[in-house]
Amino acid sequence: MKDVLVPAVIFFSFAYIIKAFYDYRLQRLLIDKGMVDENIKYLFSRPLSAQPLNSLKWGLVLIGLGAALMMYALFPDEISEQTTFGCMFLFAGIGFLIYYFIAKKLVRQEKE
Repeated sequence: MKDVLVPAVIFFSFAYIIKAFYDYRLQRLLIDKGMVDENIKYLFSRPLSAQPLNSLKWGLVLIGLGAALMMYALFPDEISEQTTFGCMFLFAGIGFLIYYFIAKKLVRQEKE
């Protein structure tokens, strides 16, 4: 069952990401050409600078989660599963805090 389930989940995850990306691009093109009702334009009217470094945020969080899992994989006898889950939440939180301070600094620089 695992042999079928894992590739299927990976395939459908990539397919969903690609579909979401192209749907977003299509919506942006429709808005740019003025082919959309005025009530919907406000959803996509924010510039990208209003959402600073969204990729950085999720990258930091995923690095934290991966670091916790890697610690468990490298030291399975010394670290319990509960400690691994605690480290996952701790490192993810640290990633969010690092992102917050970086984004705050960049927004402050952009305003100046």
